[in-house]
Amino acid sequence: MLNRRDVLRNISWLAGGAIITPALLYSCNREPELDWKPTFFSDDEARFVTSYIDTLLPTTDTPGGLDVGVDRFIDRVMAATRPEGDDPLPMQTGILEFNEQASTRFGKVFHELEADQRGQLFSEAEKSPIYQPAVWGTAVGEQPPIGFYRSFKSMVLWGYLSSEKIGTEVLVYDPVPGEYDGDYPLSETGGRSWSL
Repeated sequence: MLNRRDVLRNISWLAGGAIITPALLYSCNREPELDWKPTFFSDDEARFVTSYIDTLLPTTDTPGGLDVGVDRFIDRVMAATRPEGDDPLPMQTGILEFNEQASTRFGKVFHELEADQRGQLFSEAEKSPIYQPAVWGTAVGEQPPIGFYRSFKSMVLWGYLSSEKIGTEVLVYDPVPGEYDGDYPLSETGGRSWSL
């Protein structure tokens, strides 16, 4: 026969299970939450942008791309420079195509993939044609198209390296530099590159 403590313990287990089970099922089936409201991108595009940046520039011993707000920066730049009209821009088309590649390969869009699957897509994209040689800034031969992956990567790196936190805390910052010295040893800057 059960005593009163056993009955109360069993009731609490049942009540806890009734509360936790629906929450777990809901959390396993829903889209990841955005902690910011995009002005240019749709929510799905913003999830892609956030996932792309976190894959390219994760947080390590230095701040990651999301730590310095590169996702929000790109959203603001795109909103400020968007031409009139409702036609999708090449960036939006590129996001759609990259998501289609992810779906074809892994059965999920990019932001739903595991880190190693995202890494595989990035490795494949890195093998795509890169810039042809140039002499004094003039291309030698026909240049292949840059493609979405590389152009978006360039924009992400621009946002990251031009952020205040990276410019002042990770790179060496001197707002009023003195004379130019092209052979300044990194040992004298603590091993950090210059931000300007």
